[in-house]
Amino acid sequence: MDVVVLLFLTSGLFLGWSLGANDAANVFGTAVGTRMVSFATAATVCTIFVILGAVISGAGAAQTLGKLGSINALGGSFMAALAAALTVYGMTRLGLPVSTSQSIVGAIVGWNLFSGTITDTGTLIKILATWVACPVLAAAIAAPLYRLTRRVLGWANFHLLRLDAYTRAALIFAGAFGAYSLGANNIANVMGVFVPVSPFTEFEIANLLTVTSVQQLFLVGAIAIGVGVFTYSKKVMLTVGGSLLPMSPVAAWVVVIAHSIVLFLFASEGLENLLARNGLPTIPLVPVSSSQAVVGAVVGIGLLQGGKNIRWNILGNIGAGWIATPVISALVCFVGLFFLQNVFNQQAYSEVRYALSSTVLDKAVVLVLPAEDLRDIEDREFKSAVAFRSKLRELTELSDFQESQILKYSEIARTKIDPGKLTAKDRKWLGPERVKAVERLSGKSFVYKWQVAEALARESGQWSLLEETTVNKIYNKRMTERLSLIYRTFAEVR
Repeated sequence: MDVVVLLFLTSGLFLGWSLGANDAANVFGTAVGTRMVSFATAATVCTIFVILGAVISGAGAAQTLGKLGSINALGGSFMAALAAALTVYGMTRLGLPVSTSQSIVGAIVGWNLFSGTITDTGTLIKILATWVACPVLAAAIAAPLYRLTRRVLGWANFHLLRLDAYTRAALIFAGAFGAYSLGANNIANVMGVFVPVSPFTEFEIANLLTVTSVQQLFLVGAIAIGVGVFTYSKKVMLTVGGSLLPMSPVAAWVVVIAHSIVLFLFASEGLENLLARNGLPTIPLVPVSSSQAVVGAVVGIGLLQGGKNIRWNILGNIGAGWIATPVISALVCFVGLFFLQNVFNQQAYSEVRYALSSTVLDKAVVLVLPAEDLRDIEDREFKSAVAFRSKLRELTELSDFQESQILKYSEIARTKIDPGKLTAKDRKWLGPERVKAVERLSGKSFVYKWQVAEALARESGQWSLLEETTVNKIYNKRMTERLSLIYRTFAEVR
């Protein structure tokens, strides 16, 4: 691997360390704060299960960050991760349990602003909504769970020593579940920006196990999280575990369980598939904040007890940190990208060009879009989505949907089909019928992604997307992933 690539990946490792020092500490913060579990035990269990969660189940939430802004240059990924890490590190020094989720989202928005990429407002709104839903949901789970747990323990009437032993074991079990959920959900914050430009290549172990490039990224990031837990997390653990609200060991267990459930809900592809198959609304796979979940659970228990013991000044400081984090991260990323590109001569982003060719305008007519209003810029290329959108708005009035459609169909992504580039694993994943469709297009070139998708659908119905319903959502998601593989594999480098 190139030394420069390794250098750029260090910012992701720094962010992983920062997450371990801040967010990952929260899965055992209440246990350590109530002195039921030693810091060494908490750090060891947390590290093991964060790694397992990241490698086994980390892919789901990473896709949402990709929709918010697909950073397409290693230098840009480096700076986004570095900006997020510096922001989280600064907050950690203040002892505030802030969100790496908020930090990396702010950094991605900063990259979008610098590169002229349009921030997907739908995805951003979804992420912002989870920032509100996460602590509220954690509080809603923690309060009744705490009351139920107290009643069960009162009915069981355990001896004090036995209750103490059971509580310690329960806290360790809950922490392990929470660490797994954290790894699955938050590894996207650490390495998600590197997924489109991953420097790793997949390999097989004894022809039995294939380790993908993304899994390798996530493994490295998870190890960095573990190092952060061991080296710098104790201060934040004590803030969450004791400073916000004095808690009993039972309350500490409830907080960890409630926090873990929330993180699991927002990270589980299996749960998403189950809900979709039964025609039920699905929960968005979004990297949420363990800090927000823990604080929400603590406040939920505090409110159940009347709210008198909640230290509102500390809660206010934490809330202020949550608001400031994405803003600071975006500013740091934007300024850092400027210096990276103009002082150090490193590529911060790859240009994505847009053009309304006659082919696109014909497509606009079919989609009942105002094609005639756009004839003045036919065949003119624009160097960024922002510049292209600005010109569209000068020429005609478009709804948000119409605007997104024109942007989608006008994005230039030159592709030449060469089936020989598909690996054995790619072929197995796509399936024989889809591979045959690709082979029938061998040697053909395309300017736009949608042309590739339509050509494949004409060759085989197995490449067609279905009508968007809850039941078809997972099928279409998998089909979009297959199409993304085709675009990446056959993209022409210029």
